[in-house]
Amino acid sequence: MKRFKNILCVVEAGEVGRPALKRAVKLAENNQASLTVIDVIPRVTVSMGMPEGGPTSADLQAAMVSVHEKQLKTLVAAYRSRLDVQTGVLAGVPFLEIIREVLRNGRDLVIKTPDTADWMSRLFGSDDMHLLRKCPCPVWLIKSEASKSYRCIMAAVDVDDNYPPAEQETRQSMNRKILQIASSLALSEFAELHVVHAWNAPGESIMISGFMNMPEDQITTYIDQVRQQHEQTMNALMGEVTTRLGKEALDYLKPQIHLLKGWAHKEIPAQAQQIEADLVVMGTMARTGIPGFIMGNTAETILNQIDCSVLAIKPPGFVTPVTLKD
Repeated sequence: MKRFKNILCVVEAGEVGRPALKRAVKLAENNQASLTVIDVIPRVTVSMGMPEGGPTSADLQAAMVSVHEKQLKTLVAAYRSRLDVQTGVLAGVPFLEIIREVLRNGRDLVIKTPDTADWMSRLFGSDDMHLLRKCPCPVWLIKSEASKSYRCIMAAVDVDDNYPPAEQETRQSMNRKILQIASSLALSEFAELHVVHAWNAPGESIMISGFMNMPEDQITTYIDQVRQQHEQTMNALMGEVTTRLGKEALDYLKPQIHLLKGWAHKEIPAQAQQIEADLVVMGTMARTGIPGFIMGNTAETILNQIDCSVLAIKPPGFVTPVTLKD
């Protein structure tokens, strides 16, 4: 997966951050990429009520930074013989400081362990969800109990062509990016690759209800035509990926294609659970170029149901609402 060259790994001191760090080190080695490991601590704002002659907010902040810097250096010490690892401690709201670090230094991937063990049940409103919504580069959230290697990787794509031309091109571009990343990872991990798309036949429920007085065979024919259209679009997408990665690589992977009839927010999490996916690679599609309106409801609903590691991809033209200034 040569696309990532400037990786940012966010960890906490202790064992909880090791899965993300190990994954980041391995990826940096494979890509000959630079790796920076950071920890984000709260900003000390205590000033009122401090005893006279006691430590100032600046003193406390400096002491906290020093302690976390030492812990961070201890955490990465075992990997310094393998590659050059930069470290740093930032102070402030975690998701804001992480995104600002991405903006300042052109990071192209953020890897971190989710904030909580039961992260998906409390993801909305957390720093993780803020990152998934607003970080300008891909975000890879790695569960703390994740295995050293992935057995099953799932790529969730949207090949529906019922969008305006500009948005359709954006979605196709992101589909290609999702599949390229998922395929490269599956090759490097010797993992199964599953490609999933959920589809619907517009108006099916109205037809079945009898309001349109359509014969059952016509309804069945219509639904089958819609399914074939999605299948053709999926085949075209896989053909593009084959051209980019090479037929030999795709023949080796033998990706399993799943065209699921139903709503994406239900079918994709269910499929991930059924195949016991270790990683889901998916997009966070919404309108592009508009700060603050950056993740679709479907993506958020899916993310709140998936119980495995997630690699979330932003659409081309994405603009983060976060700036370098407070």
